[in-house]
Amino acid sequence: MRISTTIFLTDETVRPDRLARELEQRGFAGLYLPEHTHIPAARDTPAPMGEPLPREYGRTLDPFVALGQAAAVTERLTVATGVTLVAQHDPIVLAKQVATLDFLSGGRFTFGVGYGWNVEEAADHGVEWSSRRALVRERMLLMRALWAEEPTAYEGRFASVRASLAHPKPVKGAPRTLLGGAPGPRLFAGIAEYADGWLPIGGAGLAEALPALRQAWADAGRDGAPVVVPYAVQPSAGKLARLRDLGVEEVVVGLPSAGEAEVLRTLDEYAQYL
Repeated sequence: MRISTTIFLTDETVRPDRLARELEQRGFAGLYLPEHTHIPAARDTPAPMGEPLPREYGRTLDPFVALGQAAAVTERLTVATGVTLVAQHDPIVLAKQVATLDFLSGGRFTFGVGYGWNVEEAADHGVEWSSRRALVRERMLLMRALWAEEPTAYEGRFASVRASLAHPKPVKGAPRTLLGGAPGPRLFAGIAEYADGWLPIGGAGLAEALPALRQAWADAGRDGAPVVVPYAVQPSAGKLARLRDLGVEEVVVGLPSAGEAEVLRTLDEYAQYL
């Protein structure tokens, strides 16, 4: 089972190039970075991880810039978002960012996608909260049209693009795409339509949820099986063994949002699971 990592990189933590080199040298599989463009100081939305909201949420580096730096100093390490808040992006620009990072990294990019939790943050981007899932769906379909080998148009309610010349292309036609969120019919339908798998927070409840995900996948006529990558896991030998028994081939362990010394100590601790 591959062990990847996630961390809130900020202006106060270890730098992405330094971290990426250390991850690759130790044999970790990948680096996933979260995204928040900003955190409004006045917020009615409760943080799902509990209050007060940790300091790092308002200080995150842009994940595409940071992952570009990480990819430039490594050869094997996969780079990934965990997650991109697609509703907060212009999809044509985002398609270009994704394709460029995937191309320059030699196809090492995984596109983790999420719907978001912060109503106020999304509102500043002009997002109507009740329609954000439909908005994300259409923007994903638009991006896939731009990544197609031949000029392909997409026309939707929220997003449209003419058949266009759009290069570079992702190395494999589209990057591996994982959709995050709580288990349920809507999420699993989205995964089956425009993603390659699920990026669940932690590993609790996976055994109960996987049959429904696999059924939605089969009902959509998809071949094979969806990828499942548990995210932000606090590892232990028993937990990782249970995930392996469920057929999980990659798990993303959480690192502290901290300076270089503390992060490297944590990597040394986690190296026992490699």
